[in-house]
Amino acid sequence: MAALSGQVAHAQKSAPAFAALLAGVHAADISSREALARLPVTRKHALFDRQKAGRPGDAFGGFSTLLRGPAMPRIFSSPGPIYEPEGSTRDYWRSARALFAAGFRSGDLVHNAFSYHMTPGAFIMEAGAHAVGCSVFPAGVGQTEQQLQAIAELRPGAYMGTPSFLRILVEKALETGSDISSIRKGLTGGEALPPSLRDWFTGHGLDVFQSYATADLGLIAYETDAREGLVLDEGVIVEIVRPGTGDPVPDGEVGELVVTTLNPAYPLIRFGTGDLSALLPGACPTGRTNTRIKGWMGRADQTTKVRGMFVHPGQVADIARRFPEVLRARLVITGEMANDSMTLMVETAATPQGLALRIGEAVRDVTKLRGDVELVTPGSLPNDGRVIEDARSYK
Repeated sequence: MAALSGQVAHAQKSAPAFAALLAGVHAADISSREALARLPVTRKHALFDRQKAGRPGDAFGGFSTLLRGPAMPRIFSSPGPIYEPEGSTRDYWRSARALFAAGFRSGDLVHNAFSYHMTPGAFIMEAGAHAVGCSVFPAGVGQTEQQLQAIAELRPGAYMGTPSFLRILVEKALETGSDISSIRKGLTGGEALPPSLRDWFTGHGLDVFQSYATADLGLIAYETDAREGLVLDEGVIVEIVRPGTGDPVPDGEVGELVVTTLNPAYPLIRFGTGDLSALLPGACPTGRTNTRIKGWMGRADQTTKVRGMFVHPGQVADIARRFPEVLRARLVITGEMANDSMTLMVETAATPQGLALRIGEAVRDVTKLRGDVELVTPGSLPNDGRVIEDARSYK
């Protein structure tokens, strides 16, 4: 929090996009989570739109504070395309902490199977490995047999890459008799690491950890040997908000991860990742004191089409905000695509007369569609972050 107001002031002064987005905001006042929650959320589609409008003069849409040259050694491209700058500071993406927690140490040789093609994934982890003191073999993806040969001959002790590709390597090694027994630890990302797959790796002598990073923000959270959620990186401030809004949810409730990075080169303020997660209570048993999250729990973008009209999570939140009695709401779409219907499930502790009718009128006003309203007791709706549930038959 002590660094937050300075980062907001820096973004307003040095990043033209945030000079516009945060116009009228007094940076000195943004020194708490409550104050931060009043700022607008910038989501990936807005980032893309501003970048596209700024090209070719400014490929970053006014979000980067760097100039091309020594201060910006690389530029990356993610699907969209969305372009990301890389700064020249050591461990720019802050992945070293995650690698250290996974057991990587100075002198290790690391087999890096993240993609080196256009996207920053491989470079995010490579920079952290170098900061820890590791040597890196830039394997990239594909060419499985050549990768197995390199592992057998170079004898790396660690793996970085997706969990699915690590499984491919292990299965191919078993099939061909290749010796990849030197690899004993790994840090994965880019995909979820389900417990069943982790157990499979353990059964083959591999101690595998997971990390959560994005091309825009770098490392957000990482796993420790306690295996109890992911510890947040110290270079970001994370909020969990109700999907489609910027409103923080109570601790423990599933919502969208909104991240403010303290990186001065790319000062994203309240950047909506579109990913779902939830806060875990207490501190990590390893002694690390930062907050923990449950990990990646799916995507927050639940926009769906009903009777030819798009319905957005933000519309559900708008309806709920109109009624102080509403604690949580979930729009359930049922039926078949040509004959669908929708019901707004509403958790409420108080049910004044006519509440369901008034909420139904708000549903029609906001979505331009008719829908039923069902009032339920607090705690009845699943805690999975879903605001819109598409339960239609697609036969």
